[in-house]
Amino acid sequence: MNFDPTTAPQVPADNLRDTAPAPVAARSGLFNADLEDRTPAGIAAAVSRRIRSGAIEPGSRLPTVREVARELRVSPATVNQAWRALAATGAIVARGRAGTFVGERSATRATAPTGRYQRLHPPSDSAFRIDLSRGTPDPQLLPDLVAALRAITEHGRGNDLAADYLGEAVLPELAAKVRTDWPFRAERLAVVDGALDAIDRLLTTHVRLGDAVAVEDPCFPPFLDLLARIGARPIPVRMDESGLLPDDLERARGAAALILQPRAQNPTGVSLTAARTRELAEILTGTDTLVIEDDHSAGIASTTLRSLGSRLPSRTVHIRSYSKSHGADLRLAVVGGPAELLDPMVERRMLGPGWTSRLLQRLLLTMLDDDTAVRAVAAARTEYRRRSTELRRALARKGVAVARGDGINLWLPVADENAAMISLAAAGIKGAPGRPFEVEDHPHGDHLRITVAAITDGELDWLTSELAAATTAAPTYRRVRRA
Repeated sequence: MNFDPTTAPQVPADNLRDTAPAPVAARSGLFNADLEDRTPAGIAAAVSRRIRSGAIEPGSRLPTVREVARELRVSPATVNQAWRALAATGAIVARGRAGTFVGERSATRATAPTGRYQRLHPPSDSAFRIDLSRGTPDPQLLPDLVAALRAITEHGRGNDLAADYLGEAVLPELAAKVRTDWPFRAERLAVVDGALDAIDRLLTTHVRLGDAVAVEDPCFPPFLDLLARIGARPIPVRMDESGLLPDDLERARGAAALILQPRAQNPTGVSLTAARTRELAEILTGTDTLVIEDDHSAGIASTTLRSLGSRLPSRTVHIRSYSKSHGADLRLAVVGGPAELLDPMVERRMLGPGWTSRLLQRLLLTMLDDDTAVRAVAAARTEYRRRSTELRRALARKGVAVARGDGINLWLPVADENAAMISLAAAGIKGAPGRPFEVEDHPHGDHLRITVAAITDGELDWLTSELAAATTAAPTYRRVRRA
């Protein structure tokens, strides 16, 4: 069995070097040296390290799968899996009959961001009348940060923290506060710089090159970008109104990790039901799958939280973000789960930033304890629910059905994504394209993500008319779908 170049990234014939033949990366013991893990992931990780270190030069031709398998004393199928994982990251490139080569440095080094998240929010000056693409809360509905800062200053609550390098990484008072309503008993709690920081650190710690990771389909684009960066393979798990589909998760059983949003899922607004939580937990029982739950809308979500950690506490890490409820610039999320899963992440973090500012933790704690701030978050939750309901009802009156959801986003079905985006842009409205959220290249239908947080009552009728028109907009060109 050989690496199949037809399923790997190809280099056009014009780009093939017509000078001296490329050096062969195979030398006695090059692949075999110090290789303890001879699984596909272990081989892929070892080769990737040698490419990054320069031990295997860019442009070098790799030996055949059978030659490497013979040297490592593993099956060709094992090497083939490793090669596919490396090809998916751009570390190696198939050139048809010429062979398989190490990618050039531009492909094997970090480059400027070009992932799905950048496609969702391209840097540009916005000339739109209203922006419904951002997925961010209404600043007017956030608690008063100045009042919390004043409270800390007046009572001198931050003075004892400013110069302390060796104190607790998590304020004990904050830990006690969040434990009161944590969805399961967490052995460890950590505070990090937002939900994505937590997910990035967990994936880097527990997922290796070539590992399969189950994700919701559609899902939040940065999850897919993070998986691409570490060379993991996303396995799409579709959803219905109750959450992840059990049959799809069954097919992904044995994945190294599962990333899910248990409520107010971005972009669909779907929340896990109690019955679906039980079904999913039964499928994952007995596996080593790491469950990463991102409760990004804690505080402003109206749905009751259903956590897989209540049934799988030894394999679940739950993340509670405060960006949408208390302010994105706080950059705060609390992570809770088993010590076995969190301690390696925390220990590695001590070699970098060490901890999240205890002053910021104190600021959050102050707002969590303040009755005025608590009422502000509750009022925001009610208002987001009202805006979402009003928009869905208004669209329904125009014949556009949108599934009920929670949070600040709607997943709007459209006839053609590009045509819908153009229709809205002509009206001065910016929406988020659906394609970056889709895991598979050819989704079953087109969608836009619409953020209701920016909608006011005075604009509702106008916006509803324009959104309804966009759902039926047809392209001015003939779309060619590749099989």
